[in-house]
Amino acid sequence: MNKEFSFIILTFNEEIHLPRLLESIAGLNANTYILDSSSTDDTLKIAENYKVQVKTNAFENHPKQWDFALKNFDVQTPWIIGLDADQIVTPELFMMLQNFKSDNFENINGIYFNRKNYFKGSWIKYGGFYPKYLLKMFRKSVGYSDLNENMDHRFVVPGQTEIWKKGHIIEENLKENKISFWIAKHNRYSDLTAQEEVERLGNLRNQTVQPKFWGSPDERIAWLKKMWWKMPLGLRPFVYFIYRLFFRLGILDGSNGILFHFLQGFWFRLIVDVKIKEILKSNDVNSLNK
Repeated sequence: MNKEFSFIILTFNEEIHLPRLLESIAGLNANTYILDSSSTDDTLKIAENYKVQVKTNAFENHPKQWDFALKNFDVQTPWIIGLDADQIVTPELFMMLQNFKSDNFENINGIYFNRKNYFKGSWIKYGGFYPKYLLKMFRKSVGYSDLNENMDHRFVVPGQTEIWKKGHIIEENLKENKISFWIAKHNRYSDLTAQEEVERLGNLRNQTVQPKFWGSPDERIAWLKKMWWKMPLGLRPFVYFIYRLFFRLGILDGSNGILFHFLQGFWFRLIVDVKIKEILKSNDVNSLNK
């Protein structure tokens, strides 16, 4: 059994994705733990067939679900790799993990993997989506889930990190091939995002990661988010869509890519802004009625 790292995976009705992911990591002989959100399909049966340890927890949001997973699985290895069910480990990353020795990373607390995101079978290479570095591997009891986020989830580690540019994870949610699923999913996400931004306006949430333009990938994202929150509601989705499509060459991603940039870069963010305005207006009405 692998003594260097273990995998933790979040699932909810992932029968279409889970076998693909588990097959991609099977040869690493690493302990694998699944935190499920009460799946009603064959997800748990698949997990049983692969002999992985499963716990169930009611889903509220991704940051809290990851927090529960990190605190409730008895991981015995010094490193943890946290993956989503719709991701897979590429052969190149597999080899890097196969050769991984903790002794070679004494001063490192976290490792970023490079992600390739697919939509409707197409790799989203442009629009700022590649390269995309995600902190997915970290020392046990050092890395933690950022609970200051309501929708986006990220792991946080103090100290030094390393970026693996060559090793990739592939992320492709096959359920999103049906546009109705994508829209329904992101409509739910827009509720969480809008509520989070309103709470940030009221100084009820702070950024855990220090915003730094020239910092780590997550510090850079924190800096960009800080700039985003200062932009005018309703205008920023237009600016961002044009930026992604033309300045970051998203138009080169083809018809599926342009659809993705429109939905994820414009439609989703416009809906968020509309909902923020509705919440703020509702709060003003409530304050007048008190």
